Amino acid sequence: MIVAFGSINLDLVARVPRCARPGETLAADSFAMHPGGKGANQALAAARAGARVALAGAVGRDAFAAPALALLRAGGVDLSAVAADAEPTGIALIEVSVATGENRILIVAGANARVDAAAVDADWLRPSTLVLLQQEIPVAANLALAARAHAAGARIVLNAAPARVVETALVQRVGVLVVNETEMRSLAAASDLPSEPAAFAIEFARRHGGVAVVTLGAQGAIAAERAACHSLRAPPVAAIDTTGAGDAFVGALAAALDRGDPLRAALAWGVAAGSLACTREGAQPSLPFATDIAPLAATLAAQVRSA
Repeated sequence: MIVAFGSINLDLVARVPRCARPGETLAADSFAMHPGGKGANQALAAARAGARVALAGAVGRDAFAAPALALLRAGGVDLSAVAADAEPTGIALIEVSVATGENRILIVAGANARVDAAAVDADWLRPSTLVLLQQEIPVAANLALAARAHAAGARIVLNAAPARVVETALVQRVGVLVVNETEMRSLAAASDLPSEPAAFAIEFARRHGGVAVVTLGAQGAIAAERAACHSLRAPPVAAIDTTGAGDAFVGALAAALDRGDPLRAALAWGVAAGSLACTREGAQPSLPFATDIAPLAATLAAQVRSA
């Protein structure tokens, strides 16, 4: 079982010819609303990749709450630990470049700033549980759940996104760290770790005894464990919107690890899911299903390089 603890947003997405420069006003080509938030995205990504998933978090008592949760409900994610708060549902304001598929994102936390680790049922925290954390919720909430999960013997996966200082108490409890290059550099600077992706992953795994994964966008990803370092290039795709690709990677990786796949195979599932997510618009609408991930992951698994 996977317990995701994190943010739930409604994404307000404008597709623009290119991302605006400071002080500039651009006319958008189109506008859409999609459910999002890293906690919600990764919960749904893991569920679509075949895992049993529960999500703990918070939404407001407003008109945005229902659409923010709609795809999670449809995807079979357990929402019994999602609270209705007096603060409004979290919002993400997103620009997506039509030319490149790249994005800029501004987050308004709302109810996400008031999530409570106590909402996670003690019965969910077992040695067989994988707890999935991100950094769009308060530090104290992550620390509180990490302490409970660690005491229960659960495996903790931290996607240290967005980039910020990661507390030592949290790092010490993490079994799997996932970062992109920006987040890696932030953590490397704060922790006296190498800033080159492979070296960072290898040293983090050596120092902390777990797994470190660095995602590299179109270049794929690197994953290190004590025994080996694995790398995999992403397959070429026609990118339409990169929003949610990182969350697709994390959710599929977590689903593969949850079912007991070795790291090499889990890396292939993550890269396959992240690549497929780039070919559709929106965060949650773009998240691929296991039936689409599996054949691509099988092809990619043969391309993983290990050292």
